Amino acid sequence: MPTYRIIVDLSDRRLHLLSGNRVVNTYPVGIGTMLTQTPAGDYTIVNKQPHPGGPFGAFWMGLSKPHYGIHGTNDPSSIGKFVSHGCIRMYNSDVVSLSKLVPIGTEVTIRP
Repeated sequence: MPTYRIIVDLSDRRLHLLSGNRVVNTYPVGIGTMLTQTPAGDYTIVNKQPHPGGPFGAFWMGLSKPHYGIHGTNDPSSIGKFVSHGCIRMYNSDVVSLSKLVPIGTEVTIRP
C-alpha cells in the first residue's frame, strides 16, 4: 500500500496528493478569507468522520492544528475561492475519494 502525503498550495488553491515525490491527483479547493486565513505549516490528519453535518459536507478530516480540517461543502460554488474560516474545502466527491486513500497520520503541508 502506497504512503501518501498532501500538499495544499494556497497560491493556486489546489490540493495535491503525492505518493513519494509523484503527484497522483490534484483537486481544486476553497480556502480561508483574508481575515480567517488558512494556516501555512506542517500538520497531520488526526481524525476522520463521514457525514459530519452542517457546512462540512460529506466528510471531515481533522488536522493536528485544532479546529482546522479538510472537508466537503454544502456550497460547491465556493470551491476555488477565498471563503472558509481557515479550513480546506473540497467538492464532496473529491473529499470522499481522498478520504479512502489517506489514513489518519497522513502528513499535510500547507504552503503559501
